[in-house]
Amino acid sequence: MGGSLVAKRAAVSAPNQTLSLFRLSFCNLLKTFSTSSSSSAAAENPKNETSKPKRRKKKNLFEVAQFLPNWGIGYHMAKSHWANVSYEITKINLYKDGRHGKAWGIAHKDGLPIADAAPKKISGVHKRCWKYIPSLAKSIEGKASSPKSTETASKTEVQAA
Repeated sequence: MGGSLVAKRAAVSAPNQTLSLFRLSFCNLLKTFSTSSSSSAAAENPKNETSKPKRRKKKNLFEVAQFLPNWGIGYHMAKSHWANVSYEITKINLYKDGRHGKAWGIAHKDGLPIADAAPKKISGVHKRCWKYIPSLAKSIEGKASSPKSTETASKTEVQAA
């Protein structure tokens, strides 16, 4: 009798165990689908990222100059909050890390050099507010090339005479 009772319990519990395993695996499957669908919905419409635009990290003078030819020597740079004032970079002493150092330049206002055209040390080169001014560099290069072209034209006239 005792043996038959154990056999009956084993026979009854075996389908129950398989049924409970099936329920667990089915529940896990549903959880997997529900979490993947909610995470994909969050990925499609993230509320925090769409409401706030990403801010670009502003650069110091050396981080701007590293992308210019010859580390920006001869080019105009200014702080972003300056109006009509810039520096034409004449000399840069760069520290080993490439992001810090010292810089010298000629101050310009409205594209023309300020009265004393001697280069002076630029202050605030490590502050993160510098920008490159392409329009001044191109216009000054154009002005510099035009006197040379008149000099070469006058030399050819002298040689012809």
